[in-house]
Amino acid sequence: MDVYEEALSYLESHHIAAGEDVLEDVFHEEAVSCFLSPLNSESIDFPDSLTSCSHEEMLEKKLTVLRGILESEEVYLRELDALLTPMKALRASAGTSQPVLSGQQVQTVFYQVPELRDAHHTFYSGLKARLSAYSPTEISSSEETVMCRNPELEVGDLFLKMVNHLGLYGGFIENYEKAVEVVRKCTTSDPRFRTLAESMYINGADKARTTYTLEALLYKPLDRVTKTTLVLRDLLKTTPVEHKDFAALQEALRLSQSFLSGVNESSQSKREVTLTHGMRRQLMRDGFVVDVSEGVRSLRHLFLYTDLLLCTRFKHAARGKQDQYRFSWYLPLAGLKLRWVTDHERPSDTTVRLHSLRTKMFLLRQQLQQNVKGSRGLTWTAPSRKKLEQMELLLLTHSPVYRLDLHSPSGKSHTLFFSSLYELEEWRENIHKLTTENIETVPPDLLTLTSACVKLRMTQQPHLHSSIAEDENSLCGTVSVAIHSASGLQEPACVYVCVEVDGYEFYDQQAQTHSSVCSLNPHWDQELSFQVDGAQKMMVLCVSQSNGQDGTVLGKSTLKLESKSLSSRWRRQTVQLGQLEVTLSLKYCPHQLEPPGSPIQQPPIFCVPIQTVAQQEGVLVPHVVRCCVEEVERRGMDEVGIYRISGTATDIISLKAAFNSNLREAVTRMRSSEVNTVSGVLKLYFRELPEPLIPSELFHSLANTLEIQDMDSRLVSMLSLLQSTPDVNRNTFLYLLHHLRRVAERKHINKMTLLNLATVFGPSLLRPPVAGLEHNGVTVDISQEVVIQVQVVFSYLQSDSLPEPQTSLPYSSDTEEETTHM
Repeated sequence: MDVYEEALSYLESHHIAAGEDVLEDVFHEEAVSCFLSPLNSESIDFPDSLTSCSHEEMLEKKLTVLRGILESEEVYLRELDALLTPMKALRASAGTSQPVLSGQQVQTVFYQVPELRDAHHTFYSGLKARLSAYSPTEISSSEETVMCRNPELEVGDLFLKMVNHLGLYGGFIENYEKAVEVVRKCTTSDPRFRTLAESMYINGADKARTTYTLEALLYKPLDRVTKTTLVLRDLLKTTPVEHKDFAALQEALRLSQSFLSGVNESSQSKREVTLTHGMRRQLMRDGFVVDVSEGVRSLRHLFLYTDLLLCTRFKHAARGKQDQYRFSWYLPLAGLKLRWVTDHERPSDTTVRLHSLRTKMFLLRQQLQQNVKGSRGLTWTAPSRKKLEQMELLLLTHSPVYRLDLHSPSGKSHTLFFSSLYELEEWRENIHKLTTENIETVPPDLLTLTSACVKLRMTQQPHLHSSIAEDENSLCGTVSVAIHSASGLQEPACVYVCVEVDGYEFYDQQAQTHSSVCSLNPHWDQELSFQVDGAQKMMVLCVSQSNGQDGTVLGKSTLKLESKSLSSRWRRQTVQLGQLEVTLSLKYCPHQLEPPGSPIQQPPIFCVPIQTVAQQEGVLVPHVVRCCVEEVERRGMDEVGIYRISGTATDIISLKAAFNSNLREAVTRMRSSEVNTVSGVLKLYFRELPEPLIPSELFHSLANTLEIQDMDSRLVSMLSLLQSTPDVNRNTFLYLLHHLRRVAERKHINKMTLLNLATVFGPSLLRPPVAGLEHNGVTVDISQEVVIQVQVVFSYLQSDSLPEPQTSLPYSSDTEEETTHM
């Protein structure tokens, strides 16, 4: 019996004893600490030949092992690169009339392979750099040549981080049979694919070329993951117990053994647990979530089986004991209803406590970074890291706002909270897929099922960023993303884009655009900005919204954030989100971070110069103008007297206040407001501009153009004057003119002619330099002033050659636009 079978036998032979509840009150630090204690591994017996070696001899053997690992990683990376070589061409072919593989088949064949390649490349680069820096150097003297070596080589953090990525293999292994099935089927049916799949090449270190089949290369990751534990055992055997690497390598070996045990169990029973009556149920997913019961939030370990959801309380075992799970609740999947919402309502005292917690975490992390660079050593760092992990766990429990409500036909309901909408959607997808299949409801043997969680679990501990080794490639500074537009909708919808980043949660990690109007091709041109520390990836989701409520996630994708591929200039790219394509731009500015401040309040937009508003939003046409125009065009084009009949004053003031505080909330409220209220807000915005949209210094020049009798000549002169205005003023004015012309096209229904519209908007858009005075101080008749205002706008509206407006600033840099498929 090998070591893995022995471990499994040990787990199966120990029943889970009853234990006390944990984390009932997650703000209690002693209760939190049970999640953060490192799990103790069995002691490892070393061969006498090694245990009797001197410290220096062991380190020499360790160095030999590491060099072998590096060479092996280099070969494996060449294999993964060869496997990925045809992926780009196959994806391009998928969009043609005669694809070699469909887009779904490409996704199946190469599932998780790019992520595996990136994880191993990061590990390889880090290990190579450490080994290079550790090379011995010769110091010559008159008497002898002395070999001088750097301080003891430390690589434990690299291996621990690599093992933390083993979860990627879980998805690859689950998908492996499907990938091979696609390869075999298409090899038989398509000669083009057969040629590709049977003649793939790998260039060796000696430039020799080896031919592989695609199926053979797909097996490489399976072979690799089984060797991880063996490699770590060899490395740990050559590492002295007193070496700084020993604890990290021991933990990496424990995690690797646990993962491989799960893989072995999965290969035999597909993560199934046998029930007392012979039925079997399979574990599909597990992870840590926040469960809410009677208003109290608790961190729970959730297990999704083929026919039910099992919520458990995790209890870390004492030294030498096995971990335990206590039953909390379960819900059958048959007939289970799911509904998710964004719950932004939070007690003010909780908000204050969370802000205080983030600030303390930020300052403690700074102290840790300074201490590592200083001379105080690990005696101070270990408890400080423990404290940072505890605070992060508190934040993980009490900060989530994405709520998933579960309703069973039996009347039982439970509420879960998630920090990430992306994670919530992955859970929802997994549950929904199972609920649409034929589910055989089997009464659960709760003792057997709960006891099996230790053996079957795929997730060991809550994901805490503070427990992950530092990565020099992670981002620290400001990441900005401009969301431009989306395409690929099957039917018109109101949608918004949600963006999430990872890293330490000192600052807000989620942001959303406003909801678009109902359209097949929504556009936003909205800029979102994140302060990040330790960020490595960005999640993008497109969500439909119905009646102001969060609805369906239409697509999602993950972008890898790398400083080498980002710059301080905007870089435009297209991201594939399922059937949708979202066009966005990214830029990154690295800098030292300041302690997190209070939530940033959106600057007001009414009674503020339009160029200031546009600069704040990074656009050429302010969002309030575009949102109101889009809403009027969505449901007000046939409204009699639109722009002439105003909405209720209190409703207009209320909607104005919403736009002044939160754009997204304002758009949500606007959707349910009277359309005349929306048109009233648009008129009010232009009326309250400190300087008119058409600069006052052009008033008299435009008035003089009205004396030109030839209409074409007059318009040429007026358009020439318009070109001299600032970009924001000109584009906003043109945007409004095109909208008003579309309104007038429905004049037979809404009774709004071009002259009516010019009469309404003229006095707001154009004003003389000093009201009532000419440049020479002569008083101007007020009626003449109004006539000029109306006639100037009316003349522009009559033009058939109005330039098209630009609504957003050019985000593209010198680099080509990229397409990211995920």
